[in-house]
Amino acid sequence: MIGDAVFQIRFECPERMNALGVATVDALREAIAQARRRHAKVVLFRGSGRAFCAGADLKERKGMNLEQRLAHNAGIRAALEEIADASFVSIAVLNGLALGGGLELALACDMRLTAPALTLGLTESRVGAFPGAGGTQRLPRLIGSARALQMMLSGEPVTSEYALEIGLVNEIVAADQLDERAREMAALISSRSGRALAEIKRLVYRGLDVSLENGLKLEREALPAVLGSADYAEGLAAFEERREPRFTETAQ
Repeated sequence: MIGDAVFQIRFECPERMNALGVATVDALREAIAQARRRHAKVVLFRGSGRAFCAGADLKERKGMNLEQRLAHNAGIRAALEEIADASFVSIAVLNGLALGGGLELALACDMRLTAPALTLGLTESRVGAFPGAGGTQRLPRLIGSARALQMMLSGEPVTSEYALEIGLVNEIVAADQLDERAREMAALISSRSGRALAEIKRLVYRGLDVSLENGLKLEREALPAVLGSADYAEGLAAFEERREPRFTETAQ
């Protein structure tokens, strides 16, 4: 925990470029569960060394049989789905290259901050595979099918500058200011109502999968619980009294 309701999950295997081996995936899932149990509002994901995450540990996977490979992939997918489905806001802090499953992990997050001149890519086609931890679905939804197909079919990485241009990342921040900016953003978001944050995420993501009419219906249906909440009452009182609100509700 690095702030009020702000957690950081950091990959600490720089010698393996923070690759997602079986033990690392298990540790990641436990860290996510712990953040949820402690009612985190914001979780930062960051790597150590020169990589954010190089994806699945292919050296480890080479020695696996098919059943083990599928189980390994299932573990990665489960971890990423737990991030995507969480009520907390997730921010990938891309301190170094993000390839394969590493970029898929970043795609499962709500936002992505990156240092300049990094290498980002879904490179699975280079080894005869495809992005199997959500990449084929999340990347097109984020940047459009044409650009996503080009990245995945070629297996060629892109720079963080191009990633910003196409909407793959939210911001590029100088490497020596990246952690400060991530914490600044996390502090701002964590000052908001946990209930409101969770509802915003739910409505945006669910709305992407339905028609505009049904999305607007979801929004209307969510209003009574929020407008009748203790946090909204506190927000109105703080507005009238010209002070910062003190929200207390966690995500439902």
